[in-house]
Amino acid sequence: MALTKLERRYRIKNRIRKVVSGTAERPRLNVFRSNKQISVQLVDDVQGVTLLSVTSRVKEIAEAAGTKTEKAGMVGKLVAEKALAAGISEVVFDRNGYLYHGRVKQLADAAREGGLKF
Repeated sequence: MALTKLERRYRIKNRIRKVVSGTAERPRLNVFRSNKQISVQLVDDVQGVTLLSVTSRVKEIAEAAGTKTEKAGMVGKLVAEKALAAGISEVVFDRNGYLYHGRVKQLADAAREGGLKF
């Protein structure tokens, strides 16, 4: 039986989440990618809370001209700025079942350039 794309992504996601977990000192950087937008959350899995979130629908990113990949890079830089301002310098990267390629890779690279350590 062939799996749909979504079923395949959920299987990969569950396999990743068995290993990856965030704490208050080192939260999980969770990526969600839709067809048009991309969003990121820093999650403390011990407390079960979202520490901060950034999306490509933020005013300065949404109004900027560029491709979806370029906007993913802007989201990565913005999440790094906000995390460092909140005193978070190390994170655990959770690609959420998506391939580490294209927009997800661009976001991760921009977050690293912004000062986050994976």
